[in-house]
Amino acid sequence: MRSGLLVLALVIGSACGDTIINVPNPTAPTTPVKEEPKVITSKVEFRVVGNANSVRIRYSNPVDGLVQTVTSLPFFTSFSSTDSILFLSLDVTPISFPLVTAQPFLSAQIFVNGNLFREASTLSDSLTNTLTVNGTWRR
Repeated sequence: MRSGLLVLALVIGSACGDTIINVPNPTAPTTPVKEEPKVITSKVEFRVVGNANSVRIRYSNPVDGLVQTVTSLPFFTSFSSTDSILFLSLDVTPISFPLVTAQPFLSAQIFVNGNLFREASTLSDSLTNTLTVNGTWRR
C-alpha cells in the first residue's frame, strides 16, 4: 500500500507543475512591414477679377510651364501637384476697359489647398499697369 501511495503522490505532484509549450524557433528574422508613403496632392488655383473688358494673363504650372492667354474676367484656373515645393507666378495686364470706367480695378490671387497664398490688387488711374504676384510655396 505504501508503494501505491508513493506512486499516487508522484502522479499528483507531477500534474501540478508548469506546462511547457515548445514553439519552434524561426530560422530567419522577420522582415518589418513597410508602409507605402502617402502621396499628398496640393491644389493650386489662380483667380483674376476686376472691371477690365479683356486682360492678358500669364501663369506657370509644372506641366505646361509658362501659359499665356487673353480672356475676359473673371478668370479661374487650377491644377494639382504632388511636389512639395512650387514656384507660382501670375501676371495680369489689362488690354481694355469699358469707355466709362472711372476706377479701373484688378485683383490677382493664388490659392493653395483653399488658402490664400499670394494676392495683389490695383486701383489706379493707369489703364495698362501689369499686376504681378509670385512666390515659392513649400508644403
